[in-house]
Amino acid sequence: MDFGLFDEEDAATLHSFLPLSASFCLRVSFIRAIPMTELLNQTFILKDLPNIATWQNNLPWQPFRDGVEIYRLYGDNTSGSAAALLRYEPGASVPRHTHTGFEHIHVLTGSQTDQNGEHQAGTFVINPPNSNHSVVSQAGCIVLVIWEKPISLWS
Repeated sequence: MDFGLFDEEDAATLHSFLPLSASFCLRVSFIRAIPMTELLNQTFILKDLPNIATWQNNLPWQPFRDGVEIYRLYGDNTSGSAAALLRYEPGASVPRHTHTGFEHIHVLTGSQTDQNGEHQAGTFVINPPNSNHSVVSQAGCIVLVIWEKPISLWS
């Protein structure tokens, strides 16, 4: 994923909106285009996650599934580990899938439901390898998800 080209003024403006540390990583990433894979060699700090609802629209969300957007933190979930923020619109869902490795989910806002019940903001869920589920969010939510290995969608 590429952040695109920004000059120092753009970086200062974006920095004022996002609750990120004033790190070298942030400043350099907006002076020239740096792929996320290169950023993994530096510390990435995303502050104030419990209050993400107040600044969620400042992130460059991308389409993921119908009604679900993604902000990738690292990895692309095609090989190896990956982490992302997922933002569900009310009524959005992710189809049944199998976890080839552990999946960690921290519900930051709203709630989501799977076969284990409804998980409200503040809930932390660990799905083990070879488990499967589908997810729906009736009211909408934002979750932090960390995948040890890629998932496999059911047909």
